[in-house]
Amino acid sequence: MKNIITIILIFISTVGFAQSKYKKADRLFEKMQYIEAASEYERAIDRGDNSMEVLQKAGDAYYFNTDMEKANKWYDILMSDYLKTVDPEYIFRFSHTLEGMGQHKLAKKWMKEFSTRTLQKDARANKYAQKDTTIEDILNLEAQFTLKNLSINTNNSDFGPMYYGDRLVYSSAIDTSYYHKRTYNWNEQPFLNFQLGRINATDTDVEYLNEFSEEINTKYHEATLAFSPNEEKVYFTRNNYNGKLGRDGEGVNHLKLYSADLNVSLNEKVEWHNIKELPFNSDDYSVGHPTVSKDGKQLYFVSDMPGSIGATDIYVVDVLDDNEYSQPRNLGPKINTAGREMFPYITNNKLYFASDGHLGLGGLDVFESKYNDVFENPINLGAPLNSQLDDFSYIVDEDTNLGFVCSNRAGGKGDDDIYSFDRNPLEKKEGESICDPSVTGYVSNTITGERIASATVKLFDESGKELAETQTNLNGNYAFKSNLNCNTRYDVKVSKVGYNPNEKPFMTSKDGKEIIVSLGLKIKDEGIFEDRGLVKIKIGIIYFDLDKSFIRNDASIELNKVVLMMNQYPNMVINIESHTDSRSPDDYNLELSDRRAKEARDYIVAQGISAERILSAIGYGETQTVNNCKNGVPCSEAQHQLNRRSEFIIIRM
Repeated sequence: MKNIITIILIFISTVGFAQSKYKKADRLFEKMQYIEAASEYERAIDRGDNSMEVLQKAGDAYYFNTDMEKANKWYDILMSDYLKTVDPEYIFRFSHTLEGMGQHKLAKKWMKEFSTRTLQKDARANKYAQKDTTIEDILNLEAQFTLKNLSINTNNSDFGPMYYGDRLVYSSAIDTSYYHKRTYNWNEQPFLNFQLGRINATDTDVEYLNEFSEEINTKYHEATLAFSPNEEKVYFTRNNYNGKLGRDGEGVNHLKLYSADLNVSLNEKVEWHNIKELPFNSDDYSVGHPTVSKDGKQLYFVSDMPGSIGATDIYVVDVLDDNEYSQPRNLGPKINTAGREMFPYITNNKLYFASDGHLGLGGLDVFESKYNDVFENPINLGAPLNSQLDDFSYIVDEDTNLGFVCSNRAGGKGDDDIYSFDRNPLEKKEGESICDPSVTGYVSNTITGERIASATVKLFDESGKELAETQTNLNGNYAFKSNLNCNTRYDVKVSKVGYNPNEKPFMTSKDGKEIIVSLGLKIKDEGIFEDRGLVKIKIGIIYFDLDKSFIRNDASIELNKVVLMMNQYPNMVINIESHTDSRSPDDYNLELSDRRAKEARDYIVAQGISAERILSAIGYGETQTVNNCKNGVPCSEAQHQLNRRSEFIIIRM
């Protein structure tokens, strides 16, 4: 692999295949021995097998090894031969390889294809849409960084730096121990261990000292660590290894977070003891890449645990007394995407992390998110810090703006290298004043005055550049906290499916006081209404015969209203949901309602509406009653009737 980062936290999402005939290659692939697996798949191709499966797997073997050029070779053939039937995930990966090769315009074209194929359901489609920020915007950012390759780098992987007093601890596959003959099949390099280096007086280079800890380093991977503020506790990532490798039910060895406590002996020898797993580890998913808040009260990390938004997400736990921790909390969709978020580093008011799910220059890019009660939209830090390949493991002393970052960019000494950097932040323009007022308000229906939840509210500067985005809460309220100028015009714009968009300009105050901006939304059509936060097509009750699902004449009259509405709004996309009352067995109701939803869909399609405009037609039986008429609860016929309904929910229009 061209970099070691995915070895350390590979949490990979692969597209499933049917039973495969490439058993040897698949075994190598499943063991993450990608170099050998790629050779096996290529042998099959050389023998004349150009099936979709082998092209996907050959591309994947290089993609997960971060060899974008070779991955692109096979994905390119895949797109040429199987574009109409290939899983959209491969269109995304193909676009990503183009980004990694610097072909940004072509990558944008294929990302549009990905967006079309997923009907915007995949969050990455929006992240890469380049509606507000484009690749050109990132490429044209004023350079803030000066980088220098460190003398400690080897021809293997060196990455994951962390401050330790006036020294630097980092991970390396350097051959410094008796384990040097052990190599990792993924990239045929030695296993990773922690090393210790001395930072020079100008913070521009590091001198190798020795192995960091004999107690922590094992014969398998240790990489990426973080210290408590007093440096008496360390958190570190290691293979699931406690004398022997632990594996999940499919034989995968995941990563875990461990802690160790400092012990200084009478002869001042530094040792780390009391090594133990953190309680939110699991044999079934990976946890790693720690960073600790400056007050030591929160521990951030990366995981693919259940509930993750993407391949890997950033989580946080509270560090409690007596070595206890709160339940992990996902940082949410503003930070996490359907891609990979990795290598977080938290300071007093900023989070730095690497991601390939936010728009970037290729591979992993470094992003910065300011923290003001909530994390703000991440900002790409641009070139030369970011490159066409992977850039990650960013740490910084914000008092000096000096720090370290890792990259596998061209011109390095080997695989992943550590670079020192000097950051010169973009300065305020002369006469510009930052007063940092908050902008709050609410969104309501202009006719009824009812507050509107889940409306999208965006903040723009006078030139039209988007500064922030949020959504209204259940009470229709919203708030922005962003660095704004005093006595300056801004615009706030609001939108929601089924409503006409609205916008309103406002001026910030001269003294930085809170600005309250209320906005109204008018529903687009009388045939549309909002119910429990969802926008629906207004029709009468659709009746079915007892225990039947075919469309009656009176039901077709109501469904024709849906057809008319969809013809009137050719961009409208809907979901169909059918529900029953609680009478009859649960399983029977579920199956009956599902048949009714699909009969309604088939009727609408038969009237000339494209099937692609109906994203789903699903029956929910009695699982979503609108009142308390559940099993065993006596209700009137009228009350039961409220639960026997079909709903046509507008997703886009």
